[in-house]
Amino acid sequence: CGAVMQALTRNPLADPYLLGLSSGASLGAVAFLLLGASLLMPLGAFLGAGAAMASTLLVTQALGGATPTRAILAGISISALAAAATSFLIFWSATGDSYREILSWLMGSLSGVVWSEALLVLAALAVAGLPILLSGRALDAFAFGDTAAATLGVEVASLRWWLLGGTALLTGVLVSIGGAIGFVGLIIPHVVRLMTGSRHRLLLPVAMLLGASFMVWTDTAARSLFAPRELPVGIITALLGAPIFLAVLLRYRRIT
Repeated sequence: CGAVMQALTRNPLADPYLLGLSSGASLGAVAFLLLGASLLMPLGAFLGAGAAMASTLLVTQALGGATPTRAILAGISISALAAAATSFLIFWSATGDSYREILSWLMGSLSGVVWSEALLVLAALAVAGLPILLSGRALDAFAFGDTAAATLGVEVASLRWWLLGGTALLTGVLVSIGGAIGFVGLIIPHVVRLMTGSRHRLLLPVAMLLGASFMVWTDTAARSLFAPRELPVGIITALLGAPIFLAVLLRYRRIT
């Protein structure tokens, strides 16, 4: 998801967490959970991610147009609002065990994942992930700007909304299962670019596989470091991701 958003926005700092999608998905999932519709949490997360994405785009335009800095500022603002709304819902409605369960989930946890949820991820990958993988050449064209992409035969507007919708779907499903695990979408694409270059036909599948492997290793570390207690995996990804985010930010500042 991070590689797609970085290509579409031409922003090396873009990922679902920093642009507010993860927080929006968390808000939607928690709202459906507290309404008693726990089976529909993926739907709530998808709707929340879509609303957050649309809000970020609108705020970016209101700030004067799409630039990397404005997109990040808009995403952080939307993320903060969604996080505040999520906290309010939990404070107002959650009690006892449900409060602890939701809090653990929000910090990022894969401890309760079952096979039916894994099948849901596979279904989301079939619906959204496969078309994204097949859009590698179009994403390469986006790197040259919308005008150049259109000249190369890309249906810019429709493809952008389709890819953003697919990203929102994948983000919603993943957040509904494992919580808002931050910085994975930022870290992995930059690591893969060092290995494969920037061609998305290779970048996307390698990033998908490396991201899955990264989550397996961080989840294993979360279960082992303080056994028998399990550390939320989101803490580990944040500890790893925050320094990388700063490094990318400083590198981008030097370039510009």
